[in-house]
Amino acid sequence: MEGLLDHGLRDILTRVGGVDRCVSEFIRITDQLLPVRSFTRVVPELLRGGCTRAGVPVRPQLLGSDPVCLAENAARLAELRPAGIDLNFGCPAKTVNRHRGGAVLLDEPELLYAIVGAVRRVVPGAVPVSAKMRLGNQDSARMLDCARAIESAGASELTVHARTRAQAYRPPVHWERIAEIRAQLRLPLIANGDIFSPADARRCRAVTGCDSLMLGRGMVRSPGLALAVRAGDADPRALLPWPRLVPLLQDFWEDVCARVERRHRAGRLKQWLGSLRQTYPEAEAAFEHLRLVHDPDLVAQALAQLAAQAGASAANAQTSDILKKIDFLPA
Repeated sequence: MEGLLDHGLRDILTRVGGVDRCVSEFIRITDQLLPVRSFTRVVPELLRGGCTRAGVPVRPQLLGSDPVCLAENAARLAELRPAGIDLNFGCPAKTVNRHRGGAVLLDEPELLYAIVGAVRRVVPGAVPVSAKMRLGNQDSARMLDCARAIESAGASELTVHARTRAQAYRPPVHWERIAEIRAQLRLPLIANGDIFSPADARRCRAVTGCDSLMLGRGMVRSPGLALAVRAGDADPRALLPWPRLVPLLQDFWEDVCARVERRHRAGRLKQWLGSLRQTYPEAEAAFEHLRLVHDPDLVAQALAQLAAQAGASAANAQTSDILKKIDFLPA
């Protein structure tokens, strides 16, 4: 999600509804105390009471391996009154792992304990400290040790992605291993991994025993997914049809144009369209139309045409619905 699901897309997705809380992209902590602007640049919601414009709380996420430095930065972050602080022990990215961050720390349960404990001690009790982990680094041999370390150090909840770092995002997902962790822990557990539909959500809950789920790639592909999961068997595309999604694409584009370098703007839009086309056939057509377009002015023109087509489609659908109702009126 790095490079796409930032505060701009968080704002769009939480407007759709169904989301209880967001976790930000990670803020890398190395060997220094970051200035406040480093936190607010990644999580500008901190300047608005810690919530998106839709009122959904955002929990900033820290990534690093130095307990003292992480604690110092967490203390400064806590002064901004976030909705909580999350610790990243799950990132599988090679660059991050090479610098001793993310999922490679799952080889060292004692270090996880030190990090969580150090952060918990300096953060006010009213601010939740949570963590996210995978099943392990190369394998899951220390899975339970890691989960127990995080719990015993004082974390308020734990999210588990049901793969090891070595497994990356390759299928299958191992939800049954989350059930093993849940059987050993008392703190709230959140299941994550390959939840792309309401049916996936039902199966994940049944296998893991977890009520709470974290949606990542599935939400980017299908912005109506959280609403559909809440509704049970609903189709995300029915809850957020393409004509209603297009204005959100336009808002996303306006945000991108306001803060992204001109040469990167088209790529950012195509990146999201590339995910959306796995759910919406219309996104596939839009992606193919824009695939070789790099000029932001031409992208804006294409989006305007798309909006006009979507508006006409919505109007036709509304007229059709009215005619259907008229057909059933008594004579």
